[in-house]
Amino acid sequence: MDMSASGGTRERLVVIGGDAAGMSAASQARRLKGPDELEIVAFERGHFSSFSACGIPYWVGGDVTDRDDLIARTPEEHRARGIDLRMRTEVTEIDVAGGRVRARDVESGAESWTSYDKLVIGTGARPIRPELPGVDAPGVHGVQTLDDGQALLDTLAHTRGRRAVVVGAGYIGVEMAEALINRGYEVTVVNRGREPMSTLDPDMGRMVHEAMEGLGITMVNGAEVTKVLTGDDGRVRAVATEDAEFPADVVVLGIGVRPETALAKAAGLPIGASGGLLTDLGMRVRGHENIWAGGDCVEVLDLVSGQQRHIPLGTHANKHGQVIGTNAGGGYATFPGVVGTAVSKVCDLEIARTGLREKDALRAGLRFVTVTIESTSRAGYYPGASPMTVKMLAERRTGRLLGVQIVGREGAGKRVDIAAVALTAGMTVERMTALDLGYAPPFSPVWDPVLVAARKAARAVERQA
Repeated sequence: MDMSASGGTRERLVVIGGDAAGMSAASQARRLKGPDELEIVAFERGHFSSFSACGIPYWVGGDVTDRDDLIARTPEEHRARGIDLRMRTEVTEIDVAGGRVRARDVESGAESWTSYDKLVIGTGARPIRPELPGVDAPGVHGVQTLDDGQALLDTLAHTRGRRAVVVGAGYIGVEMAEALINRGYEVTVVNRGREPMSTLDPDMGRMVHEAMEGLGITMVNGAEVTKVLTGDDGRVRAVATEDAEFPADVVVLGIGVRPETALAKAAGLPIGASGGLLTDLGMRVRGHENIWAGGDCVEVLDLVSGQQRHIPLGTHANKHGQVIGTNAGGGYATFPGVVGTAVSKVCDLEIARTGLREKDALRAGLRFVTVTIESTSRAGYYPGASPMTVKMLAERRTGRLLGVQIVGREGAGKRVDIAAVALTAGMTVERMTALDLGYAPPFSPVWDPVLVAARKAARAVERQA
């Protein structure tokens, strides 16, 4: 029983969660304070630490051949840096008043209490697993951790049939559908939305739909799964909607994730509307001076709408960890918020978005104009130029940029970063047209596609004035 923090002046920092936010925080705190000043104990219930969940679809699909390539830092490497990382150990209770956590060894079931002077919560998110008949049958997989990815690969290796159904068509659903196609499976995606990629407006999602069908994926939109059917052996055999059944030897749930905050909620810590922990600009849990939280278990400020949102991305988690570790280590740092930038791909089709969709802007009470333009990734006469569609939202009257969506081939996706910077700076579309971007025929038309959209948006704003 580890009942008290270390004696003397040494403090103890306890970290719950051994992935991006938690271990970034631990590593940063260790850089600022040595073992004589700060003891760091971290708990991780899984088999892996500091791994890239974003890389799992590419590992399943065979683009990444070695699972260990997705691990940024092993438990042994963390321990060598003076972090007591305890793997396969799950924290089951936070005693805020007593300044301690209770942890259980997953293998033995043994439990013990560990006290803390400072606490970091990095419990991440869990895949949404709808309460449907048969959803827990063998052959049905969520994909969030390396353990989940390994379990799916094990199923693929031992399943005779080659039919897969992916439920949901967000980032994970789309990426897993392509991964399974690469594995030689016949893939059906069942999606309750009008089009795949609900992070895009439907008119842009339509292009993703067409690209998926071009890969040989069967898209079933506007359909909701009602149950998972099993065979005599208890394993999954099909997925059913109200109108149809889709045979399946393996099912992947790509419906999305929810913040993993049951532990924090039970401890009485503040939870937001979307289920994530609420923090201040220093990533401290609101109302608690020595408790921080970061990564997929928190809500963040959307700098465009001014609202709190749950946006689970590894980029945010690592930044949260840096801020938390700096503050827990005695320094000072803040995390001002996000604009919601993300990129993905289907085969060679690149998909990017930042800022608000139309429905986000409407929900925020904003009045806006939208424009859509067609351009190319390079000068039209230069070999390899490929088409690109850019959609832009701007606020009426003010012309403030609200959001950008881009779908195109090589060179399209990362162009969204131009818009992300403009959003962060609060730029108007008129001001964007004067941005001094790099140009040469192999890289861009003389007017970059994002700036072409900005020009068109500026004219639309002027007409609405």
